[in-house]
Amino acid sequence: MKRFVGVTFLSLGFMGLLCGVTFGESYPNGSEGIKGPSLPPPGFYYKMYNVYIKADDLMDTNGDEMSLDFEMKWFVNVHRFIWMYGHIDFLGADIGADIIFPIWHKDTRLVGGPFDFDDNAWRFGDIFFEPLDIIWRGKQYDIGFALGFFLPTGKHTDLKDPGEDMYTTLFTFGVTYYFDKAKTWSFALLPRYEIHGRKREGNDYLTSVGLPDHDTKPGDDFHFEWGLGKTLPKGWEVGLVGYCQWQLEEDKGSTALPGKDRAYATGPEVSFFYPPWMTQFTLRSFWEFGVEGRASGRPEGNRTFFIVTKKF
Repeated sequence: MKRFVGVTFLSLGFMGLLCGVTFGESYPNGSEGIKGPSLPPPGFYYKMYNVYIKADDLMDTNGDEMSLDFEMKWFVNVHRFIWMYGHIDFLGADIGADIIFPIWHKDTRLVGGPFDFDDNAWRFGDIFFEPLDIIWRGKQYDIGFALGFFLPTGKHTDLKDPGEDMYTTLFTFGVTYYFDKAKTWSFALLPRYEIHGRKREGNDYLTSVGLPDHDTKPGDDFHFEWGLGKTLPKGWEVGLVGYCQWQLEEDKGSTALPGKDRAYATGPEVSFFYPPWMTQFTLRSFWEFGVEGRASGRPEGNRTFFIVTKKF
């Protein structure tokens, strides 16, 4: 029984969001990995993400490095509360919901652009609320769907502020396939589609440096994450993970910049489940490549996640 609970608990993570690790998109790439589309059994869960993002390169619309002195070192501490209600007979599936609260420290330096910037601060980011998580479980597969919303609760009056200043709707669909009946080998695909609202007016920082206040509706974004995993004895799981993201259309509005974002990344993941504490520890890291940005540029670098998940 403990082995079943442990293997199922290691799959926790469907729709895990960090809110605000954004360079145009709202969903933070890399939030999930091995068995990302799978949901845990009924119960209440707390999940804390610790994310370190570092980049020294700023890429232009052609994927070339921009000639700017740029460096970013961001840390995000994210608190996610998950409630899995249980099985709904008429759906033939389990359902749940979750909410996420992120806390940011952004340390960014940019020299040589339209204006210089070198600052850092702790800030509260945008809340993410997901009122609907659904999971269908088969003998050798899990299929999930979710609907969620980013809320513009984070401050957005300065470049060091993490708030996106817009509402975003996120649709998620994912599949985990198990190659063997014991479910020790798995492969997961987790596509997501973002529909952004128009950015609200009122950015004091832009007007203070002589730039027009924004009037922009970012283009829709498509993401997918993938993970290939192997469950090992004594609560361990290892594998390879990755993500891809494309902006499907250019931004619209009088202050919109030309170009569209895209990014690819891959890296390793390792997890350990400790049954006496009913707690999972996960470490994953991504190295980005093939990044393209809007005319303002997009960072290309590394993202490392350390995640602690506790069942109550």
